[in-house]
Amino acid sequence: MSVKVKICGLSRPEDVAAVAGAGAAYAGFVFFARSPRNLTLDDARALALEAPVGLAKVALTVDADDMLLDRITEAVPLDMLQLHGSESPGRVAEIKARYGLPVMKAVGVAGQEDLTALAGYEEVADQILVDAKPLKGAALPGGNGLAFDWRLIAGRKWARPWMLAGGLTPGNVAEAVRLTGARQVDVSSGVERAPGVKDAGLIRAFVEAARCG
Repeated sequence: MSVKVKICGLSRPEDVAAVAGAGAAYAGFVFFARSPRNLTLDDARALALEAPVGLAKVALTVDADDMLLDRITEAVPLDMLQLHGSESPGRVAEIKARYGLPVMKAVGVAGQEDLTALAGYEEVADQILVDAKPLKGAALPGGNGLAFDWRLIAGRKWARPWMLAGGLTPGNVAEAVRLTGARQVDVSSGVERAPGVKDAGLIRAFVEAARCG
């Protein structure tokens, strides 16, 4: 079975073209003011309209209220919402019902104790994004280039489709796939040449390496 790749934090038309050309399955757009990858609604709409049919467009938000989500979903043609904050399972269910879009919930993992949160979200989210838990005081909830101990989830049985994230690069993604059994992977900073600036060569290398896992 082929590994699906999500490239998150796209900010330029050439990024969308590189992601599509490399054969990735998902393109991620960030709506979080503190991120170097944050987009305006107009820029996000323009990028989403560049995406070819078959490339799923994902909006990443962090503890967004309904007003912001209304604005995003009204302005940008999307295929999925990614919730990357401290949203409760109840909030995930509310958002899924309100917008009628598939919802992916990110869960940060640093140790065994963090895995207990996964079960509650598997009951309400369409997909789970298993990410490295940010360090205390970190400005960003993701995209920090951090990995967690992948052995924590090796052999785990999942109730929903899931995606592995956190510190992945073209150099380690194949190992991560082999160790965890992930059939989907997500990357942002690992394919950048500067914060928020994607590198087409690294994107191609990442997608190729993921498929060799």
